[in-house]
Amino acid sequence: MKKFIPCKIIALWVHCTIIALLMVFSSPLLSIAFDTYSFTGTNNLIGMLRYYEVKENESLIEIARYFDLGYNEIVDANPSIDPFVPPPGKKIKIPTIWILPAKRPEKGIVINLSEMRLYYFFKKNKKNLVMTFPVGIGDEGAETPPGVFKITEKIESPSWKVPESIRKERPELPAVVPPGPDNPLGSHALRLSWSSILIHGTDKPWGIGRNVSHGCIRLYPEDIVKLFYKVRVNTTVYIVREPIKIGKKGRDIYIEVHNDNKWKDRNYYDEAIMMLTKMNLINSVDLAKLYKAIKDKSGIPLKIGHK
Repeated sequence: MKKFIPCKIIALWVHCTIIALLMVFSSPLLSIAFDTYSFTGTNNLIGMLRYYEVKENESLIEIARYFDLGYNEIVDANPSIDPFVPPPGKKIKIPTIWILPAKRPEKGIVINLSEMRLYYFFKKNKKNLVMTFPVGIGDEGAETPPGVFKITEKIESPSWKVPESIRKERPELPAVVPPGPDNPLGSHALRLSWSSILIHGTDKPWGIGRNVSHGCIRLYPEDIVKLFYKVRVNTTVYIVREPIKIGKKGRDIYIEVHNDNKWKDRNYYDEAIMMLTKMNLINSVDLAKLYKAIKDKSGIPLKIGHK
């Protein structure tokens, strides 16, 4: 004989399930799982712009990490907000939306120094896919070099052989820092063909999205693990500088502009005009919107035209 479940019990179960799902998907700590995107040659805009209400005792630094953003990205997107003491209840922009760099290999890593972000391109089931993570890069006088490199070695639990130049600055450091929570290389490292440059984790996650290293590329501890097990030795790494990126989604034209100190003597507007002209898009662009995007340098892709 079949047992029938009363409708009230079913309704209560459905109600509780919906509440549980809402709790999961409203949590900022769980909303960062989407780091892989698909794209096509004509649609190179990925992700979406989100919004988040600041909670009590939260800083933009913490919120940035929740959403897998660098310090520079969240601050540039919210220039009027105190990054260390944002007002509770304030709704802020979460710029988890990007135009892909002009350099898009079928498989390989592109690191755009201007936006402090890494892109790993690969194919799966004939689809073009990309994983993206924020990075920290070299400080003034020890800049991360642009160029084309290869991953020559993958290292788990790396030891840090302290360079003589750093030991002169900090003589208290040992010659070698062993693996562990205080190791600046974090849990995993990828050595590049320029052997002094590594892509690695960090023991100081607040440095992601900043010029803080001696030339290496730093990732959040959780991000280096994902990248480490995805890439192989001999993967090509392109380190580029693209403060202006032009993108399309359908027939809409977008621009993404970053404030790059290396471009402080260059005219962003003229550079953007030349890029759009070369792409045969200039006649489809609203020049007032273009000018505002360049003036703001928010790092957020903005629609400037339609073709």
